[in-house]
Amino acid sequence: MKLGRRDAMYMLATIALVMPLGVFADEMIHVRLTDKSVQLDTDTAKPGRVTFEVKNVADSNTEHEFVVLKTDTDEAGLPVRNGQVTESRFKKMGEVEDLAKGSTKRLSLKLSPGRYVLICNRPGHYAMGMHKALVVAP
Repeated sequence: MKLGRRDAMYMLATIALVMPLGVFADEMIHVRLTDKSVQLDTDTAKPGRVTFEVKNVADSNTEHEFVVLKTDTDEAGLPVRNGQVTESRFKKMGEVEDLAKGSTKRLSLKLSPGRYVLICNRPGHYAMGMHKALVVAP
């Protein structure tokens, strides 16, 4: 089958209109890091590309980080050594480092179904309550 120029242009236009729709299938989760907590605007997500918009809203000048770990372990039961979660015991999906007060950074990850724990792993921050569970399910 040979396509004419008009048919080819029609196909390209159709592809151009359909392809961007995949961008809208991505999910955005807003994350607020306070002095003592990780706050999410949702605790569930669909499998696929998830973008975390992470903002340090601490009242103090505390610098934070944001780490995404895949684990079935309860969010409050992660192993801690020298004030930090032992990240090597889990599947680390990604992280945002050096988040100064008032700053915002994004982290985009492809997440499969399962349970995740989101933490700040600066020394002592996890123990202060800076952790939150996220469930990815269809």
